Amino acid sequence: MKGRAVILDRLNGREAAALLVDGQLQDLLIDQPDDAAPRPGAIYRAIAERPLKGQNGMMLRLGAGQKGFLRQARGLAPGQGMLVQILSVAEGGKATPATQRLLFKGRHAILTPGARGFNIARSIRDEALRDSLLECAHEAMEGATSDLGLILRSAAEEAHMDEIAQEITTLKTLAAEVLGEPTDAPPALLMEAPHAHYLAWRDWSLPAPDLVHEAPGGFHDHGIDERIAELTQPRVPLGRSAFMFVEPTRALVSVDVNTGGDFSFAAGLKANLAAVRDLPRQLRLRGLGGQIVIDFAPMAKKERRSIEQALSRALKSDPVETALVGWTPLGHLELQRKRERRALADLLPAD
Repeated sequence: MKGRAVILDRLNGREAAALLVDGQLQDLLIDQPDDAAPRPGAIYRAIAERPLKGQNGMMLRLGAGQKGFLRQARGLAPGQGMLVQILSVAEGGKATPATQRLLFKGRHAILTPGARGFNIARSIRDEALRDSLLECAHEAMEGATSDLGLILRSAAEEAHMDEIAQEITTLKTLAAEVLGEPTDAPPALLMEAPHAHYLAWRDWSLPAPDLVHEAPGGFHDHGIDERIAELTQPRVPLGRSAFMFVEPTRALVSVDVNTGGDFSFAAGLKANLAAVRDLPRQLRLRGLGGQIVIDFAPMAKKERRSIEQALSRALKSDPVETALVGWTPLGHLELQRKRERRALADLLPAD
């Protein structure tokens, strides 16, 4: 089908959501098991445990046997309590990355404790609308503490002022409750991470979907089950005979691009361009992050610039923070990608 479709369902008893754009699966969210590691977005009361001087960090106790890791931990002493928010998914067996810079994120607004000021997304360019949004924000933020800042997201451009004001009020109340928690009490979970259906509503709202399917069986009806099964396989077709393998290891994610049966002069460049254009989507759907190493099909060294440009364009529409690190002496391209989600393979039942 044409347009944007959001499919809400359950998978293995947990919330799941899929985003289709013109019939292609663009994003996939699946809740991790309740007994898994802390999820990104959750806020904890943590206790500093021991410093890691070589990394300028601090190990944290999050409660229930969970461990966190805080970077840039100058001035903290073991035993000190604090509020932290989970930044990303932990690598296997490692402590979960956390930050003291909390965010309370909604569909239209983000509240920023400790970062005063009101800001509006640059994508909203209509000056009259920006003035109206700023007035709405000031009214809704009355009574908030002076160090509580606000960001109005791009989705606010298409929302009613009453809807924006109500969300700001809700976030303000939530922030007051969490920030009012004592830091000298035992470690505990103070705010759960958002679940899949809420994340779909919050982050897939712009542009507005043409279809939202909330009935059970939506994944089956729209072919999502079959596409998830395809994502469990490392081989990704790239059109014609070209393909790539996307394979996670303990140390990194390996991407191997091949031309298949095409031995024409331009086959390598064509396959490599197709690979980098689809790679952000494949990594997002598979929940892969960390170090990414791409082994391209043979091509001239002068064509690397075209590859970098195509990948940069593809990453602009990808919500997951990814940095191009550079080329290795062997001609591989390295990326560093934030681990925002659990790997898809970890969320599906073992065969």
